[in-house]
Amino acid sequence: MTTLSSAPARGARRSRIDALDALRGFALCGILLVNIPQIAEMPGFETAGRLLPAREALDLTVQHRFFPLFSFLFGLSFVLFFESAAARAARPRVLLLRRLLALAVIGALHQWIYPGEALLPYAMCGLLVLLPATWLPRWAVLAGGLVGTVAGVTLAGGGVAVIPGLFLLGAATARYGIADTLERRGRQLAVAFGVSAPLAVAAAVWQHRSTYDAVATRAAAIAGLVGAVAYVSGFLLLLRGPLGRGLSAALAPLGRTALTNYVMATLLVLGPVPLLGLRGSNRFGVAVALAVAILVVQSVVSRAWLGRFRYGPLEWAWRCVTWWEPVSLKR
Repeated sequence: MTTLSSAPARGARRSRIDALDALRGFALCGILLVNIPQIAEMPGFETAGRLLPAREALDLTVQHRFFPLFSFLFGLSFVLFFESAAARAARPRVLLLRRLLALAVIGALHQWIYPGEALLPYAMCGLLVLLPATWLPRWAVLAGGLVGTVAGVTLAGGGVAVIPGLFLLGAATARYGIADTLERRGRQLAVAFGVSAPLAVAAAVWQHRSTYDAVATRAAAIAGLVGAVAYVSGFLLLLRGPLGRGLSAALAPLGRTALTNYVMATLLVLGPVPLLGLRGSNRFGVAVALAVAILVVQSVVSRAWLGRFRYGPLEWAWRCVTWWEPVSLKR
């Protein structure tokens, strides 16, 4: 028996939410811009010890902004999958356990080539936080998410410390049915963007002016979190406008095959890094161009792949392990 009051009727299948797929693809774009300098060990400092303008621009617009979004979406998707599994299986938490353990294996393998990857911490945090949260009422999940996020940002300075809180906030968003009613929340999105956008600019200025390590770390974490809210609300508003169709066509395929694209991006970065002379360099323009090229290729390939298949390659394998049976791949 589940405690999710919003779970669909048994036997029903949840339809995909295109806006969330596009948002997940948008998050992948920012994550790659962060990961390439880390993989290539690009310092970004001038001889005087100051950040280069290009590195600082990335710090103020990308760094800390997309990791919270990715974490939030993971928690949200976890509950959406649980609701779907609860409608089709008698023991949905067993499926979730296998799903998280399989993700831990993928993450552990990915750690060999990219020690800063997120899949293994996500799997571990999911086992410790998200799975137990399926027994809690939704108000408790929301409260835990708020407290965990604030504590992770203010006390620990962000990073992996914010994962539990953001996981729970994403889970609460799904539990309260917000993900299923995005098309009716245009006014709320506009208010959220109107409030968060100027706050994000002010927080970025604070981050830029912070000099002491302890203050700078927390300023970056707070600015990143507020910036993530502005990015999410602004992007969802764009999806509702004239650019929405094009954005969805380009980014939704990335989001639907997010696991495959996240892992494959690491492999696609490792090859060109020595060829482009990025290792240990400050060639951030080249790094950004590499990110754009990889994302364009992944978007095109993902769209073509999904024209013939139901899931990305890793998504399909992950699903087979989750359900512990072969899953049809072809459309």
